[in-house]
Amino acid sequence: MANGSAIKIVRKETGGNAAIVARAYDAFNTGNIATLAKLFDENSSWHTPGRGSIAGSRKGRDAVFAQFSRYGGETGGTFRVNLLNVLESEDGRVVAVHHNSAERNGKRLDVLCCIVFELENGRIIIGREHFYDLYAWDAFWS
Repeated sequence: MANGSAIKIVRKETGGNAAIVARAYDAFNTGNIATLAKLFDENSSWHTPGRGSIAGSRKGRDAVFAQFSRYGGETGGTFRVNLLNVLESEDGRVVAVHHNSAERNGKRLDVLCCIVFELENGRIIIGREHFYDLYAWDAFWS
């Protein structure tokens, strides 16, 4: 594996917005939609970069959750997110770094990603994914 297996969690922030984001990762990884619904604002938005069918911006919690469902659904449930680090800035933005892995149509995903989160009143309002190797991400979903 090129990116993620040798990486260990160096620092994981607790408290504040960072803790909310860490809870969202836990809920995502366990399929806990009820918790995700509490953590994401009804009008939240999500941006996934790239040129493939999975790329684009989603507006509204239902559309964001439909995007999340595609990750698992189109990989036969093999999509995994290994949270490595959660950092919170002074203005409350959170950057989470994780490793994605999955299998799909004979291809294997192995890529690092960071997501910049914006929160308001304790709820996630924006998520923007940024991939270490966007070409690998696009190739996997093509």
